[in-house]
Amino acid sequence: MSIGARAYSLFEGVLIALDAIRSNKVRAGLTILGIAVGVFVVTVMSAAVHGINEGVRQSIAAAGPTTFFLTRWPPEINSCNGSADSCPWRHNPPLTLDQAKEIASLPAIEQVVSHIGSSVPARYGDRDLPGVDLSAYTSGWISIRGGDIIAGRDFTQQEDDNAASVVLINDKVADRLFVGGEPIGKTVRLSGRPFLVIGVYKPLANAFDSGSKGMVIVPFLTAVRHLNVGDDWMDLTVTPADGVSRDAAMDETIAALRTTRHLRPAQQNDFFTSTPEKILELYNKIVGVFFIVMITLSAIGLCVGGVGVIAIMMISVTERTREIGVRKALGATKGTILWQFLVEAVTLTTIGAIAGLLVGGGLTLLIRRTTPINAAAPPAAIVAALVGSALAGIVFGLLPAARAARLDPVEALRDE
Repeated sequence: MSIGARAYSLFEGVLIALDAIRSNKVRAGLTILGIAVGVFVVTVMSAAVHGINEGVRQSIAAAGPTTFFLTRWPPEINSCNGSADSCPWRHNPPLTLDQAKEIASLPAIEQVVSHIGSSVPARYGDRDLPGVDLSAYTSGWISIRGGDIIAGRDFTQQEDDNAASVVLINDKVADRLFVGGEPIGKTVRLSGRPFLVIGVYKPLANAFDSGSKGMVIVPFLTAVRHLNVGDDWMDLTVTPADGVSRDAAMDETIAALRTTRHLRPAQQNDFFTSTPEKILELYNKIVGVFFIVMITLSAIGLCVGGVGVIAIMMISVTERTREIGVRKALGATKGTILWQFLVEAVTLTTIGAIAGLLVGGGLTLLIRRTTPINAAAPPAAIVAALVGSALAGIVFGLLPAARAARLDPVEALRDE
């Protein structure tokens, strides 16, 4: 068959498929719905995962490519039920500010930022926020957390050393407590204690960043002394000095910390180090589960749509038996008939895919506008959805197409 003839056959097959859809709206609708659900799931989940991935990468990258982290707990997820066997790290002594200062004094280290997290009630006038996330940092935190101070200023080293009652609020807290008013210079109450608002912070968009709900940032010692926040679970972000590799800085830090914590050579570290790459690797393992769920759900949708393709195409073959006989009598080959019916099947599944993409695209846009997730469907996911639906049309349409191609023309012409 020439290219022109095949193109005409393709166009004719599409028209016949559209006519079949109009004639069998319910059956065709169910087929299209099954395919659309599968494609919709792929589109929305891939868009959401892509947006979450970008947010996580930006948050991790904000700390800098050479930074590393020190924690009392391991970075990887494990099943910890509280027993010594399942989580021996719970008995590790906490990191301390003195240890952080000792690390910061090392020649290989440029900066160490200490952090603890908690939650506090916030109040201004008659407006209350009962559960605002609290982040307490030592000075220099903005360089490792990212984001911007969009109004006011950061707290100083002196304010941190003196445990000053100053606070930065994120843009969400500013909107809810001050309702468009100017927050800088106002006094808010955190756990009943007055704090002077010195800045408004806008964090990086991140689905896992609780700052999107409401967050306040105070100096580290302020949280410990005035808000009764325990520092047993403090973590440290360490930045190597210029010209010092991360590995060299980590080795020097580990050696110093082992000495400070009086660990003998045979003893294991009672603290953990991790890097942005390690955290991203662990995160990708978690995201892998979502991809498995996404593939499973989309496969179910395609299978449901595929069953519908078989059903509607079988009915189409039965109803058009005489037409097939006429076409064969006029010289149509088995390949021509097979091609025509496969085109019809692929048309059905492609319409379903387009419908799924349109609905998924609308929901993706809604997610972008209403959540901190910068959702966007990757082009590869869109192509995969269209190719997958076309392949489903070919695979599930092959049986009825083969049946039509095998019809005996004499018997087909006798059909009434």
